[in-house]
Amino acid sequence: MNIRNQVFAILLLACGLASAQILEPVAWSTSVRTLEGGRLELVASAKIDAGWHVYSQFIGSDGPIPTTFMTPDSKDLVVQRPVREPKPIMEFDKNFGMELAYFSKKVDFVIDAKRKNQTAFTYTAEVDFMVCDDARCLPPELVSLTFKVPAGSDPIQGMTATPAENIDPELGSGLIPESAPLEPEIDAASEPAKPSPEVEKAEAFSLWSLFGAGMLGGFLALIMPCIFPMIPLTVSFFLKQSKSKADGLRKALLYGLSINVIYVVLGLLVTVTFGSDALNAMATNPWFNLAFFVLFVVFALSFFGLFEITLPSSWVNKADVQSQRSGILGIFFMAFTLALVSFSCTGPLIGQLLVATAVSGELLGPAVGMFGFSFALSLPFILFAAFPGWLKGLPKSGGWLNTVKVTLGFLELAFALKFLSTADMVWQKHWVERELFLALWVGIAFAASLYLFGMFRLPHDDEPKGGIGVGRMMTGLLFSVFGFYLLPGIWGAPVKLVAGFPPPAFYAESPLGMGSGSAPAEAVKLSENAHCPLNLPCFNDLEEARVYALQVGKPLLLDFTGWGCVNCRKMEEEVWSRPEVRKRLAEDVVLVSLYVDERTPLGEGEVRLSETSGKKITTIGQKWADLQAQYFNANAQPYYVLMDPKVKAPAAINGHTAYDSDARVFLGWLDQGLAQFTEGK
Repeated sequence: MNIRNQVFAILLLACGLASAQILEPVAWSTSVRTLEGGRLELVASAKIDAGWHVYSQFIGSDGPIPTTFMTPDSKDLVVQRPVREPKPIMEFDKNFGMELAYFSKKVDFVIDAKRKNQTAFTYTAEVDFMVCDDARCLPPELVSLTFKVPAGSDPIQGMTATPAENIDPELGSGLIPESAPLEPEIDAASEPAKPSPEVEKAEAFSLWSLFGAGMLGGFLALIMPCIFPMIPLTVSFFLKQSKSKADGLRKALLYGLSINVIYVVLGLLVTVTFGSDALNAMATNPWFNLAFFVLFVVFALSFFGLFEITLPSSWVNKADVQSQRSGILGIFFMAFTLALVSFSCTGPLIGQLLVATAVSGELLGPAVGMFGFSFALSLPFILFAAFPGWLKGLPKSGGWLNTVKVTLGFLELAFALKFLSTADMVWQKHWVERELFLALWVGIAFAASLYLFGMFRLPHDDEPKGGIGVGRMMTGLLFSVFGFYLLPGIWGAPVKLVAGFPPPAFYAESPLGMGSGSAPAEAVKLSENAHCPLNLPCFNDLEEARVYALQVGKPLLLDFTGWGCVNCRKMEEEVWSRPEVRKRLAEDVVLVSLYVDERTPLGEGEVRLSETSGKKITTIGQKWADLQAQYFNANAQPYYVLMDPKVKAPAAINGHTAYDSDARVFLGWLDQGLAQFTEGK
């Protein structure tokens, strides 16, 4: 083992030892600032231990759980706008494989509100957050925040309250001068006041990627039947109506700039109308995802020719009248008329782009995406005006344009299923499990290939003349290959090329894999709906697993894990997947995977107060996290314990183990525990 591997092993061992304790790296406090006109700023401050970080509210749905505030209105105040947060640190996290926004050391979240009366009162909000370091994540925690608001009959200007939990109700509000900063006082030597160059580069990269996505949409729009024929007509109009080539180029530049302004304003309107908080919520909210699914299906049907999405004709007529005016205003309305007339083709592309940029977490995402879209859309008009001879090289308009439109319709339909799947998994309805999702994608891929091979036509297709072109044939072949690649995935193949799009393997009708002969005999006896890593036989309920373990005479392997636990997935992929480890897990123990971040609510009779923390236990995940803390004095995952099912109170046979990429470490611990269990029988 080289020096680098030795150091890495030592770090992993340190992480494993550190996990055997209750970790509380975040401490919350509250304060209140009174402003003029009955306005309030309720400040929730998180003090974060060194090496740990709390995530932003705006990090999307595919990584760790974002910080989320529940701020209901009360009889005493009205919350006026979404919770504000300072500019986060933006870095690419190799564990989650994505760019993440987070806070370290200290962060203040501000709730803007307006009081309804002048009396003193107490307001309660809640924050749901996840905290991680470089090696592990703790389960999500729900914390109540209490804000004690002083009387406001004669508001004291320029004063702020001390942290609410330090205020004695008998001693008054404890006002201190406003000069006491809400932002954390940071030592210049320990943390820079401005984002580092790496952070700025990461943010710039994110915006550039949105701009690139917009350009791709714009180039696709150019080959739509509503846009492509307009290019030579519009350029010829500018050249004929201009006194010189330079004048024609000037008009084309103004035309292109007008297109940019129109679409960028559209992107800004989306942000202003919904706000950044609402846009970010679209990524995780099941109702938003369901609405996007319906919207994308409508877009696909429009591309197939079932109907056309058009704007009111009065808008088009008024814009066309204004386009007859001379000067800059006339050119602008020419561009506006193009945007309105082409909406039946560009509307679905714009809709898809706005959805993608809106849920990116970037405040300017929709505007940047629309700028990329409009830049690509306007570029040909400018270039062909500058080089009119290039017009001769343009392919002629024809049925191929509608073929492109229909092909994009198949892609819209495929992406629509991702939104439906996201909503389904959040609700745990099991409407679209892995097999059905992949089967639908296979069907779409084969339908697209049959269409491109000319096996059937749709309403707006021309009568085929002389077979299909090379480009159409190659695209059809690509869809066919993709369909055949996905086909084995229905029976459990990994299909890594589309990883992240279909539901995970355990979210399936047959979590152990259809037609698989490798599943152990025990699998048929285990819980049918259990979510099991690597399709191993397992339980998700301790008592159910205990009953089964007593029947078969095997020890329990408690696997404290989480949906958002990166090291849990690494442990499963790097260690548990090895044949010798997998064999022991399947045959020698009864695996119990307990997801500490499972959001499924407990039944009314199961809701209780934790004996360890005093907090209310309302979800299945909180139940398992509380069990881990109560009996093993730990709250980090992954965390593995071997347990004798005869022992009523959970207890470890031979201590615990945690994440270690060396399979020999896990096997050694597992074999030692199995030997002790056998001796104790």
